[in-house]
Amino acid sequence: MMRNKLLFSAMAMAFSMGAFAQQNDTLTINEGLQGLMKDIFIEKLVPQADTCRVDTVSILYERYMGVLDYLNDPATPPRPILIDADYYRLFLPFTYYYSAIDQVSELTFPQAMRQPIGQRDAVKQLGLDLTPLQKKQRINKQVDKALLAAYVNLPNYIRYTEDEVMNARVVKNDLAKEDEVRPSVGKMVKKNPLKEIDREGGVDIRKPNWWVTGGSGSLQITQNYISDNWYKGGESTNALLANLQLYANYNDKEKVQWENLLDAKLGFTSAPSDKFHDYLVNTDQLRLYSKLGVQAAKNWYYTVSTEFKTQFCNGYNANSETMTSAFFAPADWTTSVGMDYKLKTKKVQLSVFLAPITYMLRYVGAKEVNETSFGLDEGKCVKHNFGSNIRPTLNWKIASNITLDSRIDFQTSYHWARMEWENTLNFNINRFFSTKLYVHARFDDSSAPTTGSSHFQVKELLSFGINYKW
Repeated sequence: MMRNKLLFSAMAMAFSMGAFAQQNDTLTINEGLQGLMKDIFIEKLVPQADTCRVDTVSILYERYMGVLDYLNDPATPPRPILIDADYYRLFLPFTYYYSAIDQVSELTFPQAMRQPIGQRDAVKQLGLDLTPLQKKQRINKQVDKALLAAYVNLPNYIRYTEDEVMNARVVKNDLAKEDEVRPSVGKMVKKNPLKEIDREGGVDIRKPNWWVTGGSGSLQITQNYISDNWYKGGESTNALLANLQLYANYNDKEKVQWENLLDAKLGFTSAPSDKFHDYLVNTDQLRLYSKLGVQAAKNWYYTVSTEFKTQFCNGYNANSETMTSAFFAPADWTTSVGMDYKLKTKKVQLSVFLAPITYMLRYVGAKEVNETSFGLDEGKCVKHNFGSNIRPTLNWKIASNITLDSRIDFQTSYHWARMEWENTLNFNINRFFSTKLYVHARFDDSSAPTTGSSHFQVKELLSFGINYKW
């Protein structure tokens, strides 16, 4: 315990000197601090073995600490201090390094057991000098002990983590505002996010928080202007599309994954030639989705999913007052049981859900809407079906500013098939502005088509607007 306190003292003074040197070109310490450093270094930190001579200790002190003596002489001009590169972690801005905690938590074995016999013979026969490597290891070990003591006693002084330094985050932070709040101590443990609960008596109880929440929103605008005397005719139109996505996902890093998503889209387009409407709804969707999975193998999960879909507004055809759709008309609810294959790489996130058992319910709750156009029997408002479901989803980061979100929802009751394929290609100009290409293809032979004989439908929108994620 006494040795740890002395090591911590040395670390604290080294940290103070490094922090002071960072703000000034020269370093000045008072005689009391220098004397305390000398006593700790010579009398405590250097082993007092029979083979340790006084002159050796003096040489070591002059090499590492004695260079500071001249700074106490006012007549001596200031000069830069040469610091041994092996001790760089003590003089850099106070950073949390993982090697300190790894040193005290790992299992150690004798050197003879760790080093293979063949390797020991090769070192002996070749006459290799491993002294420089051993010196580096000894220095790192002592530095880790000093850092660990400082982490325990002065956690609030930590400025960065090792991951931030390795990812060049330090430069970005230095360019940020000076009054930016420092990262919390809980940020040090990146692999295990913690939630702190304060109790009476100053005791902090920490428990894992496996929830990840967030969302994104966008507002896309499309404008088309044609003069009244344009030689080919036509009319000017404006379109607006708003999209909101909220998610809350649970992952305990072992067996259970629970995904929850709210997806809302609402789009309008102007209709100058429409006699009854100033604008028409061209995109309208409210979707609630939840999927619970328990790991069965490496990338396979036993999964139960449920999905609810409806729309917000009343829908009409151009130049018609007949209502074609409304809120809860239709409303689809699907529950499936099956297996889910998940693949996650640096650029691709793929999920393929295969459900041989699926229950499908369709409800039409507005009397003004023709229920037969949605595959229901005349006079009925509910229809039940059993079948299967296949639902692949893909998120592909094509480039740093281009991403593709693709989703296929294929359902069948063995009497009819219904498939929806949604694709959104995002071209991010910067953090707030983006261009989106939205393509929605659909096939449904559960009901007769509104016009023609084809059951295939498609909708496409290219727009520019505001995009934000949190």
